[in-house]
Amino acid sequence: ERDEQRETFLDTLLEGQVVKGAVKNVTNYGAFIDLGGIDGLLHITDMSWGRIKHPGDILKVGDEIEVKVLKYDKEKERVNLGLKQVQPDPWQEVAGKYTVNQKVKGKVVNVKEYGAFVELADGVEGLIHVSEMSWTQKIKHAKQVFEVGKEVEAVVLDIDTENKRISLGVKQLEVNPWNLLEDKYPSGTIVEGVVKNIMDFGVFIDIGEGIDGLIHISDVSWTKRPTHPSEFFQVGQKVKGVVIGVDKDQEKFSIGIKQMTSDPWEKIRSKVKVGSMLLGKITRLTEYGAFVDVGDGVEGLVHISEISDQRVDSVSAMLKEGQEVEVEVISFDNKERKIGLSLKALERSRDRHELERALEKNQEDAKTSLG
Repeated sequence: ERDEQRETFLDTLLEGQVVKGAVKNVTNYGAFIDLGGIDGLLHITDMSWGRIKHPGDILKVGDEIEVKVLKYDKEKERVNLGLKQVQPDPWQEVAGKYTVNQKVKGKVVNVKEYGAFVELADGVEGLIHVSEMSWTQKIKHAKQVFEVGKEVEAVVLDIDTENKRISLGVKQLEVNPWNLLEDKYPSGTIVEGVVKNIMDFGVFIDIGEGIDGLIHISDVSWTKRPTHPSEFFQVGQKVKGVVIGVDKDQEKFSIGIKQMTSDPWEKIRSKVKVGSMLLGKITRLTEYGAFVDVGDGVEGLVHISEISDQRVDSVSAMLKEGQEVEVEVISFDNKERKIGLSLKALERSRDRHELERALEKNQEDAKTSLG
């Protein structure tokens, strides 16, 4: 009779059908359900819309339950069952239950490097990405802020019911300090801070607002061109500068040091012309030439090829730091702020002027004698 019942049951069993059964065995990966003549597998992923650690958390041997036939292989007599499928999908209610900017509460159920998953309801989870955890701190791992089991409050940022995703944020529960920064530190404000980090492109200074200001290497000096910010700064050093601007969208707080003084190039432009002769002091020597201070801290370069008409193998063999020299301006690039100087061009100009004066004197002498 049991065999006949089993055959009748198998003949009428269809995928999508809801049937009753009793829990026969519970394993780590699921439970076997006696449907009356055949056992079906209820996998752990098909037990609940929410997260469960072990099938034994919700089922026990002998429990009678209703399940849905997900897949039926008649030849191999294998039946895959689902328990959560006989219950409404909680994501169908998400659109009407949650809205963007809504405050919600939930429990942290999983923590990954990139974020923390928060259970808002059975089967409904939202993700707090590391970028949405703090306005000012750079969170590298979500475990710095969250731990599993912790109750949290968050703000709904985005809802994607099609892909079953909800984006959450916790920093939105606080006032964005970047909005306040623009009003508190308008352009031109003098600020003081401590060097926090030195990068190739500049230094970050802590001004005590939880926000770091950036002094770009190009905003350090009007005249000097450092190859690396470490030539001027060291970590922990106190620095004073002027606010250049606040970009709250890009979260950039720009500070400059050179802007605290007037631009010396404004004076140099009217004073220095190509062909003019200048008296300056050599400030530093390099393999390719010598830098000369031509006034107001502005430097011009005497390239090694402009030191002498003779071949020069070593700059230091011909010139010394601190030496005063007369030079001639051979190029002036206002856009790039570069001044080309020459020692040999000055000598040539002097020789030319002496020759011109000698010729003029000879002509005057010749006219006088003839008269």
